[in-house]
Amino acid sequence: MSRLAVAAAAAIALLAAPLCAQKRDERAATVGMRAVVEQVVLPGTELVPAPTTLKAPLALRVLSTWPHGELLRYDFEWTALEPGRYDLAKALVRKDGSALTGLPEVWVEASSVLAKDAREVSEPPPVAPQRLHGYTRLQWTLGALWGIGLLAILFVGRRRKAAAAAAIAPPTLADRLRPLCEAVARGDASSGAKAELERLLVAFWRQRLGLGEQKADAAIAAIKANAEAGALLRAVELWLHAPAQQAPADLPALLTPYRGVVPPAPTEATR
Repeated sequence: MSRLAVAAAAAIALLAAPLCAQKRDERAATVGMRAVVEQVVLPGTELVPAPTTLKAPLALRVLSTWPHGELLRYDFEWTALEPGRYDLAKALVRKDGSALTGLPEVWVEASSVLAKDAREVSEPPPVAPQRLHGYTRLQWTLGALWGIGLLAILFVGRRRKAAAAAAIAPPTLADRLRPLCEAVARGDASSGAKAELERLLVAFWRQRLGLGEQKADAAIAAIKANAEAGALLRAVELWLHAPAQQAPADLPALLTPYRGVVPPAPTEATR
C-alpha cells in the first residue's frame, strides 16, 4: 500500500472518530420524553414509520437515512406514551410496500415517574397559606381613619360652609335702618340720609300692608295709624323735630319687624 493511501485512510479515520463519539443511543426514557437512537443499520429497502393512531403507545420518526454499503443506516426519534418495552422495528414499514422481513429487533424501554395505580395527575399536598402579620390591624386602622375623615367632611365641613354663608350674607333691612336712625337721632343726618330712611320705611310697609295703589300721603297716614308699622316712623318724626340726642334704648325693639328682610340696593344719597 502506498503512503498516499495510508495517509488518506488515516485522515478518514480521524474524521469519522468524532462522528462515532457523538452517536446517540438513547434506549431508555420516561413517558412523554423524546429520545434519539442514531446509526441503526437495517437491511432491505428504505423504511418509513408505519401509520399510527392517537391511541398508539409509541410515536416514531425517521430523522435521516443514508446508504451503508448494501444496507441503510437510520437515525430514529421515539416517544413513548405509555410505560413498557417497544421494538422500533415493528413500528416501521417498507417505503416501496414490500414485505417486512429479516429486520433485527431494536428494543427501547419507557418508564413512568407516576405510581402504577395513578390515573390522573396527583394533587400537591395542601399547605396552609402564609399569615400576613399586621394586615388585619392595618385594615382596622385605615377603616377608622376613613370613618373619621367622613365625619369631618359631614359635620366640620358643613359648619364651615354655614359660617362662610353667614359671613357673606347680605345686610338686612334692620342693619340698613340702624345707622340712619342713629344719625337722625343725633341730628347730624344729611337730607339724603333722611329721605332714604323715610323711603325705606314707606316702601317696606306699603308692600307689607298692600298700600301700593294708594297715593303717598294716604299711604303714610295708613302706616302711621298701624301700631306695628307706625312705631318707627313716628319715632323718626319725633327725632327730626327734637334737639340732638342719643338714639333711644328701645331702638333694637323698634327694628324687630325689619330683621331678616333684605333691603333693595342703596341709593346715591346713602352712599
